[in-house]
Amino acid sequence: MLAVSVLKPGTVGLVEVPKPVPGPYQALVRTEVASLCNATDRKLVEGHFPGVEDYPLLLGHESAGIVEAVGEKVRSFKAGDRVIGGLLLDPPDRNYASGWGGFSEYTLAGDHHAMIEDGVATSAHSWYEVYEIMRAVPQWLPVEAAVLLCTWREVYAGFGDFNLRAGDDILIFGAGPVGLSFVKFARLLGLSYIGLVDLVSEKRQKALEMGADAVFAPDAPELLRLIKDRGKPLDAVVDAVGKEGIINSALPLIRMAGSVCVYGVIDTPTVTLEKTRGPYNFNLLIHQWPTRSREAAAQEPLCEWVAAGKLSHTEFVSAEFPIGRIDEALEFAKSGRPLKTLLRF
Repeated sequence: MLAVSVLKPGTVGLVEVPKPVPGPYQALVRTEVASLCNATDRKLVEGHFPGVEDYPLLLGHESAGIVEAVGEKVRSFKAGDRVIGGLLLDPPDRNYASGWGGFSEYTLAGDHHAMIEDGVATSAHSWYEVYEIMRAVPQWLPVEAAVLLCTWREVYAGFGDFNLRAGDDILIFGAGPVGLSFVKFARLLGLSYIGLVDLVSEKRQKALEMGADAVFAPDAPELLRLIKDRGKPLDAVVDAVGKEGIINSALPLIRMAGSVCVYGVIDTPTVTLEKTRGPYNFNLLIHQWPTRSREAAAQEPLCEWVAAGKLSHTEFVSAEFPIGRIDEALEFAKSGRPLKTLLRF
């Protein structure tokens, strides 16, 4: 089968690897659509993802596909189900490391619940914590929406990790897929004031369309006057980029005991915190890895929003490419202007 490999930092290509064989608690999933993660995939391609040093590797962690076969102890999946989150955590060709391997013609989905019920959800039995979010989706859900659930579920879970709730006033830095999902979900969840900061004017306009109350360029004078003009500080600032400078810029904007909420992997080993810029008490919440239980539980409310017409993949998908044009897709996404770029198998 074909798979996307980062052959070495900066070089990506399609390679031929053996088709994976499902174990007793695994389902074999034929990939229909995958999507690029603008942060994680880019860092893996460029060789900057913290802790990943082994190349070549098989790339990708956002995919949706159809189950073709299941292991004898699988109970959560059946042939014909559409499943999201399949990966190649143990690549079938040992010449390749795993960069999650979701951009492959076939992936494997683990049956988390069956392994829990049978008491074998341990590394000794080849269980991975990511199995908890490998789930079947409703048959009516478009495959494009299914693959976007990989992003949407984690962002929705972030509201719980960051203790964001109805009535809060927040400001979001970054209008990529994550930042715009925070805008969209904040409006649907009943937060009060939703502001957004981004360099790209088209993305700021997109944020307004998704429910933001106000948008700002990073150097806008209105941003510097935001707290004075509003007459009160914010409950939280969400850094949807993951930069030290944003964290420190957020500190003067939050109330006493407010929060700076960092979403995603910070690609520097240290962060210098200018604590005197903030209130005497504040929270710094760093979400670099998903809380799997919250992520899995987010699927139902998100699907309800899709069914009700409140959430659509069409708001987030900028373009799609056949998997054979992966180089073009990566180059397109690298510009920073697209939202989600789909890969069609």
